[in-house]
Amino acid sequence: MNIEQAYDIWADRYDTDQNLTRDLDQQVTVETLSPLTFKFVIELGCGTGKNTLFLLTKAQRVIALDFSEKMLSQARGKITDERATFRRTDITKPWEIPDHFADLITSSLVMEHIEDLSFIFNQARLKLKTGGYFFISELHPSRQYLGSKAGFFDTEDGRVNPTAYIHHISSFWDSARQNDFHLTILKEWFDTGIEDKPPRLVSFLFQVQK
Repeated sequence: MNIEQAYDIWADRYDTDQNLTRDLDQQVTVETLSPLTFKFVIELGCGTGKNTLFLLTKAQRVIALDFSEKMLSQARGKITDERATFRRTDITKPWEIPDHFADLITSSLVMEHIEDLSFIFNQARLKLKTGGYFFISELHPSRQYLGSKAGFFDTEDGRVNPTAYIHHISSFWDSARQNDFHLTILKEWFDTGIEDKPPRLVSFLFQVQK
């Protein structure tokens, strides 16, 4: 099922379904970004706004993008802060945001659905200021190798899995290097108390070369 259709179906339940990946991603985002300072943020794959709320505690403005209009509707319903702008956007096409706008771009559980990583890194490089950060939190490829992917159970359609692609850790690094990013943090994240199984998430913090 295509990405927009799947997340439109999932939107009403996304915040309430049991979802260890979603919950860990929120923790990863807060722990990684809390020490940083920034003013202007582009959030890729904002979904229902679970991370937007945190970003607004640190930013003057957040432009939050998502494929799914129904996910965005959920976000708009619970976040009325005028500093947040929600836009339905296909991020595989040029982003309609001024160049050198952002101090930070975040991507949470999005890259799994993107075939061409290099295009995303290229757009991020254009939209970030010198010294700006690109943060990525993603399903760990070791989970994908075992068949795990984003999805949920729907009473009418059974298991629903949006289109997904496997990206190796080296693929992120290659795309970053080709677009003049420096890797500042790489961390693997495990479920609480379970470190004898593959990590659930991997996160990267890249920075535009000064």
